Amino acid sequence: MICLELFVTFFKIGLFTIGGGYAMLPLIQADVQAHGWMTAEELVNFIAVSESTPGPFAVNVSTYVGAELAGLPGALCATLGVVLPSFLIILLVARFYAAFRASAAVSGAMSGLRPAVIGMIGAAAVSVGQTVFAPDGVQALAGYPLACSLAIFVLMAFLTHRKLHPIAIILLSALLGIAAGYLRPM
Repeated sequence: MICLELFVTFFKIGLFTIGGGYAMLPLIQADVQAHGWMTAEELVNFIAVSESTPGPFAVNVSTYVGAELAGLPGALCATLGVVLPSFLIILLVARFYAAFRASAAVSGAMSGLRPAVIGMIGAAAVSVGQTVFAPDGVQALAGYPLACSLAIFVLMAFLTHRKLHPIAIILLSALLGIAAGYLRPM
């Protein structure tokens, strides 16, 4: 039963999300938490891992959630659910490409969807940011964990701007996080 629920949930997420993995994040977060499958903190932790592992973000997250809940069958069902809508849609688009390309309605729909995708990505950034920077609420916005997180964030933004390779940034972030954990005052 859980495998069918995983498939249906991730199929819905894959079907109604335009813009890729980051745009899926608000839907993934809402559905995973609504089902009680994992907490916001657990999901944010895996988002960090997912970003440092190869493969599409949505596939990594769906596979992880499925594996956590139902092992290999759950991983397969959740992953199939999230990729099947895109696969079917791209088959349709490929079949009728000329008609879609010339359609004013499709062009207009795409123009309207772009800002929505940016908004969904922004909402995901705010949601993940709250979990990272203020996991205990706004009243906990002072102190060591916040200072370390913000320092790492600022340093990574600076290094990204300086064109440091993303792999180096991910590794440096992990090392800084490990160091901050060991240096935390008790």
